[in-house]
Amino acid sequence: MRIGVLAGRAKIVTSGRAFDIADISGRRFGPEPMAVYEAWDDFVAWAATADITSAGPAEPFTIDKADAPVPAPRQIFGVGLNYRAHQLESGLPEPDVPLVFTKFPSSVTGPAGTIDLPGDQVDWEVELAVVIGRRAYEVPADQAWSHVAGLTAAQDLSARDVQMRPAGTPQFSLGKSFPGFTPLGPVLVTPDEWVDRDAVPLSCAINGEETQSSTSADLIFDVPSLIAYLSGILPLLPGDVILTGTPSGVGIGQNPPRFLTDGDEILTQVGDLTMRHRVAARR
Repeated sequence: MRIGVLAGRAKIVTSGRAFDIADISGRRFGPEPMAVYEAWDDFVAWAATADITSAGPAEPFTIDKADAPVPAPRQIFGVGLNYRAHQLESGLPEPDVPLVFTKFPSSVTGPAGTIDLPGDQVDWEVELAVVIGRRAYEVPADQAWSHVAGLTAAQDLSARDVQMRPAGTPQFSLGKSFPGFTPLGPVLVTPDEWVDRDAVPLSCAINGEETQSSTSADLIFDVPSLIAYLSGILPLLPGDVILTGTPSGVGIGQNPPRFLTDGDEILTQVGDLTMRHRVAARR
């Protein structure tokens, strides 16, 4: 199943058509997307037997009109140095535990559009994003997937100059939380739809040039490990988002470092999900 959002309303998306969840469920679920995640178990049970495609009128679903499939998560977690190749390009030792930072929900944006550059050191980071569907607290790794609503594509855009200050004790969250710095989408895809949910391909291209390409099989801490670690500290809530890390090929790792400039186009691909953004210098 695929969940998308158009004009702030939750949709089930199939074959490029979007069916309004509130309408086809008789107002049992939605229309607010986050309300669907709050009732995820009941919603999935209902959807398993519902005749979606004949339940009512549909509208075209395109990334240009779509909102983020999780437009207002309460918590967003990022994980640093979580791909082996990226850890090596960073010249840092492999972490013993996940390196976790947070991003603020006001940074979430949809799968297409223009994102303002707050400076001249903004970097790209394609990521596989995990969305929680069931409250998770002290969940063991072997039960983690049962708490996942689905996966989606993400970018963890990062203003490196802000991220790395103050010198010696950097504070990542602000440098990664400018408006538009957490694109998500275009849809959430439930785990059962992925060919291999533990080896999802992902890539990023800047102006048509591929800069990153890998699969989530290269994760140091896989999805169950991240859920077990985070939920061992605090509850993960329905609709929360975990950005699982980025592969090698980020701009700061190039020689010389390369950053996004006015007019650049970012193409983000995770499995068969595609996002497309253009960045613009502030005028």
